[in-house]
Amino acid sequence: MQTLLIATWNRHKTREIGQMLGAGWDVRDLASLPHAPKLEETGATFEENATFKALTVSKMFTGLVLADDSGLEVDALDGAPGVQSARFAGPNANDAENRFLLIRKLRNFGGDKFPARFRCVMVLASQSELLGSFAGIIRGNVVLEERGESGFGYDSVFVPQGYAETFGELQPEIKNSLSHRGRALAKVLEFLRS
Repeated sequence: MQTLLIATWNRHKTREIGQMLGAGWDVRDLASLPHAPKLEETGATFEENATFKALTVSKMFTGLVLADDSGLEVDALDGAPGVQSARFAGPNANDAENRFLLIRKLRNFGGDKFPARFRCVMVLASQSELLGSFAGIIRGNVVLEERGESGFGYDSVFVPQGYAETFGELQPEIKNSLSHRGRALAKVLEFLRS
């Protein structure tokens, strides 16, 4: 069984990646590392943040390290919340507060759905060496009414292109097969197999 350390404290993200990888992988996160640091996302891009996290953690762990930075980009907001997705409503905001602010800002434009995309960049590293960067995007619309209990972050307000349900309403295996994170992870796995 191959071990993969996800450079995150976000249990939702760890669980989601573990579900996508399936059997044969021992997926861990920063909670499994003694003295693991809090990793500040100060980069201007998803790739900068993911690279920083992957290289920092790979100095402390001998196996494969995968870091992910992802977020929602809404056209009407000129790509916001973008790299600030997790902190959109402030540095200590939770998912509900971030969604509330997003919906409040979008209501000012009129309409009930807004073109958007989820973007994910995953960076793979091992022992301070960058092995690769992999991106995934899913396009769709943000809706102004939260729907569904599955997922996390902005899942309950994002409807992927070609679907009527939000990510929060879709079964996890369907969401994972469509999602930005799923698309990036498929590229990571293809790289590891080559």
